Parts: sequence; C-alpha cells; structure tokens
Amino acid sequence: MKIGCFALVEPFTPMERQFAAIAEMGIRYADLTDSHDGASLGVEFGFAASVSLDGHPARVRDMAKRHGLTLSTVCAHANLLDPASPETYGTFQIIKAIRLAHLLGIGEVITTEGEPRTSFGHRLSPAEQLFSIREKLQTPIEWAEELGIHLLLETHGPVTDSVERLGDLLDALGHEDTVGVCLDTGNSWLGGAEPLAYIRAFGSRIRHVHWKDMVATWEAKRGTVFGCGMGVIPLGDGVVGIAAIVRALQEAGFAGTTTLEVAGPDAVRISARRLGEWSSGGN
Repeated sequence: MKIGCFALVEPFTPMERQFAAIAEMGIRYADLTDSHDGASLGVEFGFAASVSLDGHPARVRDMAKRHGLTLSTVCAHANLLDPASPETYGTFQIIKAIRLAHLLGIGEVITTEGEPRTSFGHRLSPAEQLFSIREKLQTPIEWAEELGIHLLLETHGPVTDSVERLGDLLDALGHEDTVGVCLDTGNSWLGGAEPLAYIRAFGSRIRHVHWKDMVATWEAKRGTVFGCGMGVIPLGDGVVGIAAIVRALQEAGFAGTTTLEVAGPDAVRISARRLGEWSSGGN
C-alpha cells in the first residue's frame, strides 16, 4: 500500500508550496487535488493551489520531481446531477483531466457525482440520477479507455454513498476494465454507508483510497451530508474504524496508491505512521 497526501495542505499557497510541504512531512506520493480550465487569478498571484487542465504537463512533472514526489492521481470531482453549464465542472473538464493524466504518466483519474446544488438536481428521481451520471460520463469513459486511464468513482454523493446504488451505477456504466472505485473512508461513512461493505461488494475494483477519520459529533448527520474536504483528526482517533478497513483491503488484495485527506502536518505524520503499522499487522 502506497501512502500519499492530497495537495491542499496549506491554505493560500501555490502548488509548488503544497508539494514542498508534503515532502517535508516525509510523504512521497501526492495527488493533483484541484484543477481548472484556462487561467486562474489565484494561481497567477500565488494564493491558490490549482493546476490548469490546459497547461503544459512538463511544468507539473518538473515541479513534482523537484520535491521528490510521485503523482498518483488527478482529481476531477464533478457535478453530475445538476444541469450542464459553462460554470459547472463536468464532462469537458473530466476529459481534460484524463488527457492530462495520460501526459503525466498518471494512471488514475478520480471523479464523483457530488451533491446537487440546484432544485432541478434535488428533484431528480433515482432513475434520473443514474441517467444523468451515465450521460455525463459516457464520453470521458471512452477517452479513458482510449488512453489507458482508470476512471474511478469516489464515494462522495447521494448515489455513490450507497453500496447498492453505486453497484447499479457501475453495472449501467459498464467498461469494467476502465471504470473503478475510489473508496473515501470518511465520505462513505458520513453518507450513511459502511466502508467495509464497499470492500466486500467491489473488491478489486477499488483502485484508490482516500483516508479520513471522523469525530463522533458527526454521527447525528450520517446519511444527510455527502462528502467533506478533509478529516480534522489523525486516523484512528475517530469512529470510522480505519484499522479494520486497512486489514480488509489487504485481504482483498489491494496494493494501490492511497491519499491522506487529513488536516495539519502532525495529524498527517501520525496517520501515515499508523497506516504503516496497521498494514504491517499491528493493532
């Protein structure tokens, strides 16, 4: 199991500083967490850690190399339940993320449906939700298949935070060799599911893991909130049961890359150490 960190660890600093901070914590893998079309004022003036989907890949590749990092995934978290719009991160951006991953030699792009923000999206029936996601992902899947990229669906929304409904979506999408799962331990728990149930249901289709633990005060909101950006405590200090998840993943044969979505350098270091211990058979 390879342990990485998401590249949003220090607020209001550019991507170069994110990579440096990850390396300083002793982590050697990182994902590209935020991306955008075209130009970004925040990037231009040094207070946003985002990568342009239209930028030259050598800039990102060289930046990671300077800090001794291996890039594991490109995150392309989308809004797939609201109507398509020029201001909404969706199909076109996912395709660009797949192309960027290919040019960078990264094998996995992670997307998700997200929670809708419009009344239109909230009024969709379960069948309409599946169709909306299928329609918006059809062309990205074709690009991923063409370029040899795995497109992974993260547990991060009203469909993917249900084991049964994610199974229905995977069946509808097809392309089993191309479309897989990114298990987010905190998001799936917060959405009302049990992370261990995803491992039992999908096994080898889980190709990446986002690690975060959740404090007990979130229990009252389970099933009503879909996704959170990061955990605020080290892995093992919360109620998700991370050690058991590590063991179950190993039993399922998982040996891929993972990403710590944990706030604060001390919490990241503790989490990485504990993951290493649990994966080595410690309690």
